[in-house]
Parts: sequence; C-alpha cells; structure tokens
Amino acid sequence: MTDQQNSREVKVLKTILAVYIILCLIIAGLNFGYLSRASPQVAAFITWLWGFYENWVKTIFIVVGSFLTLRIIGSSKRTVMRKRNLIGFILAALVVHIFGPILLNNQELYFFAMPLPWTTIPLQLIDPNTAFYLKYLPIFGLTGISLALLFYLIVTILVFVGTLLLGRRWQCATLCLFNGFASEVFDPVFPLLGQKKKVKPGGLKIFAILRWLFLAIAVAFTAYWFLSLLGMPMNNSDTVAKIETYKYLSAELLMATFFWVVFIGRGYCFYCPLGTLVGLLGKLAGQKIKTNQTNCIQCGHCNSACPMAIDIKTSAATGSPVSELRCVGCGHCVDSCPTETLAYSTNFLERLEKPRKA
Repeated sequence: MTDQQNSREVKVLKTILAVYIILCLIIAGLNFGYLSRASPQVAAFITWLWGFYENWVKTIFIVVGSFLTLRIIGSSKRTVMRKRNLIGFILAALVVHIFGPILLNNQELYFFAMPLPWTTIPLQLIDPNTAFYLKYLPIFGLTGISLALLFYLIVTILVFVGTLLLGRRWQCATLCLFNGFASEVFDPVFPLLGQKKKVKPGGLKIFAILRWLFLAIAVAFTAYWFLSLLGMPMNNSDTVAKIETYKYLSAELLMATFFWVVFIGRGYCFYCPLGTLVGLLGKLAGQKIKTNQTNCIQCGHCNSACPMAIDIKTSAATGSPVSELRCVGCGHCVDSCPTETLAYSTNFLERLEKPRKA
C-alpha cells in the first residue's frame, strides 16, 4: 500500500471512530438520561435508536474498521495475532448484536454478554422485585427473560472455561464488545487528539489502585444481589441499582470513551473488574509471553507495541517469560518482533504444541 493510500485509510478509520464516539455519547445520553421524561412515542423511538445503534451500527463499524486496520498495518508488520483478534470480535459482534437478538427477539441481548462481576443485570432480572425485572417483564415476557438468562449462562461458561485454557486473551482480545473490540479495531488511529503516549510508572500505580477498587465495588454489588436472591432483607434495592447504573455511565462508558479519544485505546482495560478477574484466571492458566523463541536484538518494538505498558524488552534480553496480570494477550508484541522471538502461550497451548514438536 502506498503512503497516500495508507493516509486515506487512516483518515477514514479515524472518522469512523469519531462518529462512533459522538453517537455513543449522544444516544446513550438520550437513552439513560432523557428516556424516562420523554413522551411514549419519543421514548419508543429512543429505545429503537439505541438498539439499532448498539447492534447494527456497532457491528458495521467493527467489520469495516477491522478491514481498514488490516490494510493499514498489513503492509509493514506481521498480522497473525491481530487477524485472530479481529476475526474473533467480528464473530462475537455477529452473535451478540445481530443473530442473537434476531433469534431471541431481544434487542438488548448485549447486556448479557459480559459475565459477573462486570454487571449485575442478570441477577436483577432473576429477582421479580427489582425495577429492572418489572420494566422488562412486559417487554420480554417470562420466556424472553429465561432465554436471556440462558444466553448469559452460556456466555459465562464460554468466557471462564476459555480463559482457563487460553488465558485473558480469550475475553479481552477476542470476545469483549466493550473496550476490547474498540482497542483492536481502531488501534492505528489512537488517540484522536495529540500523540500516543505510554503510561508512566506513576500512572501504573494509580491504575493498580483503581483495578482493585473497581473489582471490590463490582464484587460488592454482586454480593448484594446474591444476598437479595437468597431471601435476605436488603434495603434500598432501587437506589443500589441506580448507583450501579451511574457507575457504568460515568466510570465506565464515559471514562472509556475519554481514554479512546485522549489517552490510549485500552485505558479502561487497566481497571476493568472483569478484566482483573480473568487476569487472575489467566495466572492459573499459566498465561505468559515466551521470549526465547530466537535471539532478541533489543530493538524495543515489543515495548512500543504493547498497549498495556508492559516491559517485555527487559525480560526478552534474558529469555525470561513475561507473566503480567494486566497483559490482555492481544499479541501486538508478538506480531511486532522482527526476529520472531516472542510467542503467546498458556499451559494448555503448550500441551498442544508438544505433539507437533515431537
């Protein structure tokens, strides 16, 4: 691809990202802020618009953005890991945002595509006393609610079993339709404003605090709704549900969007509660970046490519594996290495590789 063609692809991808973010803020504001005060006709339109945007527009952007990203990076780098990431996100989007909603007649199925402790909506939907249940019972019916919960259970099993086999990469670099997909699909044009900067040690310390704080908050919400389902008298359930919604809008949706524009693509991944949990599971799975496949030349491409500010170069100098909790397994470092020194692996993947080597 010529420089002129590359520049054109970058401009188009950057425009798509800008449109995606602007629409996200406007339509989410209408859906979560104005919907309850709107007339029935306007409310119905806003609900349809939000569902159309979240499902069809988002999926179109993922497919087109993936194609553009591969064209931008394909001429200068290996793209083996990146291609797998993008294929995974396209398939996940088609299931969660297109085929699933059509088959189950539920345009808000994406609410059930992220396991605990990221959101407690599935738990609230089980409890017939919650505002969420009372709101959606006339819309979904008991059959629709049961199907949504079954979908959620299947997603949860897939995420946690997949993580135990393939590490954090399975969720964060293949399936996540919140921050994960945006980080991969729009990676070549981050940030929209200014120059891309690496997180400094001080910033990493702040993120480390936020990581455990947000996990603790998410676990607290989960425990609250579990205790409620077990029949324990829990006060102010409507207030607790509203607080969780406000947390999502401010600390997650708005802040993730801020990081997409101003900071780095995977800013939210530093403190995502589900990401932290699957990161811990990744530790159990033996997730690591192997650095001894060939001889490292200390070029530093791996450190530059890593969106999570992990120092891979230092470990590669001695051939030591990199096992870092915040590693999302995206494989950018693996693809960027000119000597193919790096490889992503888990205990399960290593067992699969042994017969081939034998």
